[in-house]
This record gives sequence, structure tokens and C-alpha cells, in this order.
Amino acid sequence: MPIRQLNETMVNQIAAGEVIERPASVVKELVENALDAGATRIEIATAGGGLNLIRVTDDGAGIAESELALAVARHCTSKLSDDINDIRSLGFRGEALPSIGSVSRLTIRSRTVDSAHGAEIAVDGGRVSAARPAAANRGTTVEVRDLFFATPARLKFMKGERAEASAIADVVKRIAVAFPHVRFTLSGTDRGTLDLPATEAGADGGMRRIAQILGRDFADNSLAIDALRDEVALTGHVSIPAYTRGNAMQQYAYVNGRPVRDKLIAGAIRGAFADVLPRDRHAATALFLTLDPALVDVNVHPAKSDVRFRDPGLVRGLIVGAVREALARSGIRAATTGAAGMMAAFRPGGAANGQAWREDSSYPARRSDAGGFAGFDADASPFRPFGFGELAQAAFAGAPGADARAGTGEAPTELIDLDLGAARAQVHENYIVAQTRDSLIIVDQHAAHERLVYEALKNALEARPMPSQLLLLPEIVDLSEEDAGRIAAHADTLKRFGLGVERFGPGAVAVRETPAMLGETDTPQLIRDLADEIGEHDTTEMLRERLHAIAATMACHGSVRSGRRLRPEEMNALLRQMEATPGSGTCNHGRPTYIELKLADIERLFGRR
Repeated sequence: MPIRQLNETMVNQIAAGEVIERPASVVKELVENALDAGATRIEIATAGGGLNLIRVTDDGAGIAESELALAVARHCTSKLSDDINDIRSLGFRGEALPSIGSVSRLTIRSRTVDSAHGAEIAVDGGRVSAARPAAANRGTTVEVRDLFFATPARLKFMKGERAEASAIADVVKRIAVAFPHVRFTLSGTDRGTLDLPATEAGADGGMRRIAQILGRDFADNSLAIDALRDEVALTGHVSIPAYTRGNAMQQYAYVNGRPVRDKLIAGAIRGAFADVLPRDRHAATALFLTLDPALVDVNVHPAKSDVRFRDPGLVRGLIVGAVREALARSGIRAATTGAAGMMAAFRPGGAANGQAWREDSSYPARRSDAGGFAGFDADASPFRPFGFGELAQAAFAGAPGADARAGTGEAPTELIDLDLGAARAQVHENYIVAQTRDSLIIVDQHAAHERLVYEALKNALEARPMPSQLLLLPEIVDLSEEDAGRIAAHADTLKRFGLGVERFGPGAVAVRETPAMLGETDTPQLIRDLADEIGEHDTTEMLRERLHAIAATMACHGSVRSGRRLRPEEMNALLRQMEATPGSGTCNHGRPTYIELKLADIERLFGRR
């Protein structure tokens, strides 16, 4: 087939295939254009999951009538200076509007602040009409109908209406977090209305917007991040270890105000929480990276969802270091959701089986002639309450209320004012009950001591070089020349972890020592994994994490076991060590080590408030 020049419509449709993946991609491009135009109010309406209708209205600067034709032409933009590396806007490729117009019926209506009337232009499947006067408020309204009607093959790959509507909502929320001073409204026949009022400028306003998106619980269970390294700034909030999510959908990351889904950032967040979260749980985050635009390439992906940093190791190290420092600095904190869940379990309808009262029709109520109930057995009755009632009845019946007493008198004042208070009892030989000035603390002794032992082991590993075992015969591992060079460049760091390596001719390394903690290990696979880690992130964190995993296993087997009775002084000593140990709010597996119940909540449970 001879080489030929493609027509303009086909060129635009090819570009649309790169930029416009689904209706959410259209919403993203149009909302970013509105923000670049200085909008303070953006309204989005959709129908049919965005396939039938997408309408974005803003109060921004607007587009002059003479520029409307350029707005729907390829490679035309108002967002670039003469320096391609100096990108300070959200959208700049100059392809979004013509790409959208090539696969849909697009209408743009706009009016600038100094214009007496508005103007309108339409694009139908790539065919552009002439601009004409139109009635319009200040700002711009972009309406997209029948998305992908010109490329029906793409419609086969769309998900259901609900899934597409949900993806649009996620895009709007991610953008809204970065622009708290802008009001966003998302409505339509395919959804409920999402209204995000504008908040004031500053950290408090930003936190209020984050709470609008991630929920009030996140605001109550998060830590502030504020770090700077080599002119790269990191701010935002991350959840405490005891507050986790089932997936990573609530991890919001931004680079110079641009929402991104970047593998490096996601990996750094995962690495920062590696010691405190279980494998199937994820932290919630809202992190903002700010750096010189010349140090980041935002044009790697046509949809601008991925970025590339000039120094990825610096960015990863900043995120991991800042988050871990915040976790260490926060001291011991329990998630408010843990206490709320426990309180709900004692309320009517909140028990494990969904009922606080057990009912069974096989127990008919028989009324006696005396007006009471004949043959009533409180223990056998299916209507009896359970929860606090059973424990209270057992206590009054003379059964012991705890396995060990920490003291029957008043709690010592010097202990009751501490974070975890004074130990008062040990229940079921596993749970320590402590009292503070205004709350009740319940501690899982095994989980808590497991975290303490693990942190002690980690500190010992970091304080001095790792013990190593000398191999009788060096293990020669064949690698590519690039991977061998990476391993050799990090030989000193690997030596600290007990792994002795050196170059062995072209494309190979010799391993003479391995970490003693690893025991028998697949040395070639370990070296290859390290080479991949260094190639991707320029770090040797993988080896550190593997050694920490072994330390966690050792801590689990070496900690105080469930079923062991503790003396009062042992219980209080455990509480004091928890207060002094960063990350002790969760065990090595990510489970909470304690739950705090505020006195006000307990009083409310008993109807005292």
C-alpha cells in the first residue's frame, strides 16, 4: 500500500483514541480547561453515563468569538509559553476539543467579560461549522452529545451506565481536592447530585474540601504531612495505620496541582506503610507534590495521568521519609472508627447477627393468672438482652469479672493522666482494661507486645551492620551489563544488610555473603529482584523489607502469648512501652492493638446523655 497523507478527520479520530478513553476522559479535559480559564464555579451534567450527554458550564474568562475556530483546531492552545518545559497549566496539548469533536456532536458557547454577546461553534463528527452569535452568560458552556457515535467500535468497549457515571464522579472528586476554592456541582439523570461548596483558602479550607471527598472520618484519623527536600515540597494528609481501606481508590496524589495516578507515588505510599498495614489493606491519602515544572515531564501520557520525574529516587525518598516521620511523630493513636464499631455492637440492631435481641417464635409467652409470666426463665428466654447484660449478671452472680486485678483502689493520678492510663484489669487472659481521665482503654496484649518486639528488632537491624553468613563457594549470578552495574553501584549499601557482592567480569556478579537472617535463600533470584528494584526506583528497599518481614515473624513468635496472666506492674509496663513506641497502635499484621472508648460515648450508650 502506498504512503498517503491521512485526512484531518481520521487524524483527529486517532488522537481521540489516545486522549478520549471513556466519558470520564472528556469530563477531565473539559473541567481542566475551565480551571485554566480561572473558573470559580463549575457545573457538570451527564446522561447515560456520559455517552448521551456531557455538559460543563463555568464562569471563567471565556473564549472570544474570533478564537472559537482555533479552539477546535489541532495544535492550538493558549496555555504554553515559548518554553515547552515550563508548563504551569492543567491542559496544554491542544488536542482535546478537536479530538472530542471528531467522535461526538460538540457545541461550545462562550462569552468573555468585555463582550456584549456570546458566540457559539459546533463540531459534528469532525465537521466544523462557522462561529455565530449566541446568547450566553460570562464563561463557557461545552456540550458533548452522542459520544463515540462517529466511532461505534469504541462503544462496544464501554462499561455500563452506572460504571461510567461512577468513573466521572471519581474524576470530578480528584480534581476538586486540588481546588477547594472552586465550587463543583455534578448532576444528571444517571446519578444523584454531588455538590461540593467552595471553601476558604488555606490549610483549613483544604482540609474541609478533603473531608467533603474522603469523609469526616478521614479528617479525624489523619496526619498532616509537610516536608521539603532539594526544592521539592510535599504537603497533605495520610491516614493513621489503624484507619485503612479495602482498596487504593482513596489515595489521591497531585503534582503541581495536577491529579495523577503515578506508579512511583503509589509504590512510595505502599512502602511507607509497609510495616503497619496488612497486605490487603490500603492507606487513604491526599498528597501534593510541588516542584519546578522543568523537573517533571507531564506529557508522558496523552491523558496526562502519568508523570516522569527527573530524579525519581528523590521523590520516592521524600514521600517514604515524610510519611514515616509523621507516623513516628504522631505517637499512639487509635482510629475513631474502631470505637464507633464497638459501640454499635452494643446498641440495639448492632450485634453480629444484626439484632440486639434474640427472638424465636418457638418460645410462646404464657401469661399467668397473677398477671405475670408463668414459667419465665431469664437465662433461657429468647428475648433477653445480651452484651453488657450478660457480663453484668455474671458479675452480680459472684463470677469473677476479670482474670487478674490491677488494683481495687483509685487509679494512680500519675498514670491516669497518661495516654493509655492505668491498668485496672486483665480480661480473658488477653485483654488489658485501662482507665484514663476521660476514657476506657482495651488493649490486646499479644498484638501490642508483638509490635513492641518487632520495633526493637528493627532498631537493632538499623543500628549496626547486619550479621552475614559466608558462602563456601561464591554464587555467580549472570545479569545484563546494566543490572550488574546497578548491583555493583549499591554494593556498600547491600553490605550493611549482610549481602556481600562484587563484579565478576562482564554481565555477572559474585555473591560471597548473604544475610544470616534469611537462612537458605534463592540467591540468584534475590539478586535479580534487587536489580529490578534498583532499576525502577534506584533503591534497595526490597532487601530491607524482606529482612523486616522475617523480623515480624520472629516478633510474632517471641511476644507475650494470649492466655498468659500478667501482674499489675507488667500490664502498666506494657502500656508505657506502647506510649513510647511509634506505630504501636497496630500490630505487625495491621490489626489495632487497642480501642479507646470515651466516657461521654459510654454514658450515651447507657442513656446518661
